Amino acid sequence: MESIKEIFKIGYGPSSSHTMGPSEAAKMFSSNNPTLKHFRVTLYGSLAATGVGHGTDTVIKKVLAPSKVDIVWKPKKVLPVHPNAMLFEGLEDGKVVADWTVYSVGGGSLKDDIGTFDSGKSDIYPNVKMADVMRWCEKEGKSYWEYVEMHEGPEIWTYLEKVWETMLDAIKRGLENEGVLPGTLKLARKASSYYIRAKQSSGSLRPLGILFSTALAVSEENAGGGIVVTAPTCGACGVVPAVFSFLKRDQEISPKRILRGLATAGLIGNIVKTNGSISGAEVGCQGEIGTACAMAAGGAAQILGGSIKQIEYAAEMGFEHNLGLTCDPVGGYVQIPCIERNAFVAQKARECAIYALFTDGNHRVSFDEVVATMMETGLDMQEKYRETSLGGLARICRPVIRRGRKKKVK
Repeated sequence: MESIKEIFKIGYGPSSSHTMGPSEAAKMFSSNNPTLKHFRVTLYGSLAATGVGHGTDTVIKKVLAPSKVDIVWKPKKVLPVHPNAMLFEGLEDGKVVADWTVYSVGGGSLKDDIGTFDSGKSDIYPNVKMADVMRWCEKEGKSYWEYVEMHEGPEIWTYLEKVWETMLDAIKRGLENEGVLPGTLKLARKASSYYIRAKQSSGSLRPLGILFSTALAVSEENAGGGIVVTAPTCGACGVVPAVFSFLKRDQEISPKRILRGLATAGLIGNIVKTNGSISGAEVGCQGEIGTACAMAAGGAAQILGGSIKQIEYAAEMGFEHNLGLTCDPVGGYVQIPCIERNAFVAQKARECAIYALFTDGNHRVSFDEVVATMMETGLDMQEKYRETSLGGLARICRPVIRRGRKKKVK
């Protein structure tokens, strides 16, 4: 199992699979073909279906500039390995002299048919199932964050410090920024007004409003193309920072405990990515926001002093109650229902952590069983409900790709 750094990636929104992944792929293809001045990039499946709304073509052209770049859209053709597929071709005198098929598999990660990315990173963690990690922790009398430190080394804390700082910066910017988000939906930012109302409220409304506003802040920053941390993806990036910043404020949690919570959350996300998927195009939003909920719930339970079993229970519960969630972005943008979904799921994650802490940690369904169920459910899900903007809420403003332009379908 790879490093948790692959779960917490720092970069620009709005989509880890549609912008971060293609951006990195374009950089790699360009660096491997430095003399070429003409490229053709074919986008397949989900990358083509919602590529305009996510800015996939824009980021690829930006990376390959000043070279000529032709974008070919094939939303109805899905390659066998993954719905988010790209074919990069280098041209000279109209002839293909270099080509590379690569897949954006979620969270900004890439995969290809020739093993380019199989560089031994998977050997960092010997255990890939939560049950095995739990057994190790119980045998050694240690917690999940200590398991992470053992395999990542003490330098992981420096990286997580940067992750936490980036999350807090995204919250700060999101609470200050106002106006309309990019795109045809003309969706107004809400975080700032929510935060002001929350500060003026009393009783239970105040903390709940603050939690909502911080989740909105990060999600709106992502939708606006700001710098965020994948947790585990850009589309679900508001949940973990909202819950952890709330605990920091509400419970006066020390920075060290926050970092331990992040290590635990990263481990949880890593297990899902290894045994299932965090790609909305492959398994629906349950793989993105469901994983984020599990990460935030388990991490929060860690921060609040939960036992090994209570932490696993919190993560399992957070995941279980997001099973079957579709990925149906309206207009192909990471805005509706994505932004509000982050806010509601942040509250759900907090409740899962608290619920688990009231128990002894024993329960019937394991975290590993929920991961397997999520993957099975995602593969059974009709394609139109998996980040194609063809089903669910996305039917409100369904994009049709013609020559790179988007039209509404009535």
